[in-house]
Amino acid sequence: MQETNKSALLVMDIQNSILQNIDDPKPLVSNISKAIFHARSNGIPVIYVVVAFRPGAPEISEHNKTFSRFGNKEMWTPEFAAQWQEIHQEVLPEKDEVIVTKKRFSAFTGSDLEVVLRGKEIRHLILTGISTSGVVLSTLREAADKDYELTVIEDCCADRDSEVHQVLTAKVFPIQAEVVSLGNWIG
Repeated sequence: MQETNKSALLVMDIQNSILQNIDDPKPLVSNISKAIFHARSNGIPVIYVVVAFRPGAPEISEHNKTFSRFGNKEMWTPEFAAQWQEIHQEVLPEKDEVIVTKKRFSAFTGSDLEVVLRGKEIRHLILTGISTSGVVLSTLREAADKDYELTVIEDCCADRDSEVHQVLTAKVFPIQAEVVSLGNWIG
């Protein structure tokens, strides 16, 4: 698959606190590790995206059905936030790689991702992450509206519900993105 220096690999929500929500995260982490290695070996920037909140979680509204599940805003101490956003040890960023912190599902919401992408002149996003129906779907939709070229590495994404993952990667995502396997992306 042809890549340019205008591409970036997004590694989204591969946090230990989120990975525990899927039955077996090992294959996902292994695949993402291979994708990261390929990107780094080919000069494609790797950008990490994590979700986290300030102490006291002032960003979480009681009216937000999903995020209000984190109702105990007092738990969001600096120590808890640091632990919450820990990236899995097998896919840790290198010292010069960017980590973007978002506040909702989309990698763009509440983050400086778009500024980073403009600064690096990135026009093509390669998406990986958990969950397919959360960060991947939301980021894909927003990025498509922002006119980014998009690729989703389907076996570098996972969801609690495998049927939802399958429907999104086979029927929904191809409308706005190229959907490929890791093997096809690596070539």
